[in-house]
Amino acid sequence: MAPGPAADKDPRVYLAAERTFLAWIRTGLSLMGFGFVVARFGLFLREMEFTQHPLALHSARFTLWVGTALILIGVVVNVLSALQHVHFVRAVRSSGEIAERPVTMGVAIALVLAVTGLAMTVYLVFVR
Repeated sequence: MAPGPAADKDPRVYLAAERTFLAWIRTGLSLMGFGFVVARFGLFLREMEFTQHPLALHSARFTLWVGTALILIGVVVNVLSALQHVHFVRAVRSSGEIAERPVTMGVAIALVLAVTGLAMTVYLVFVR
């Protein structure tokens, strides 16, 4: 929805932007969770292989790196969604007088999720 003369006074504009922002946060969080599961799935496969063939141990590095990549993608989605949301709200505000809507909580959640994703990445890569 493009900001227009009445867009800065219509709370539906901000509510729609907030719903979109929260959907992106859910997407980023889902990517991070799925990445963690993928990274840990390699260890599960390794254990299953070890129970069937005790001498043949293969590395689980592929799933580790794919899972880590998914986590990092989730982090990027959360950071970019926070930046885009802040940019949109500033653009609507600069077009005229508006009803104040706090956006700090949604932005804080996105940044916390991004930091959590980075922490999971560090754990997966360095603390195995």
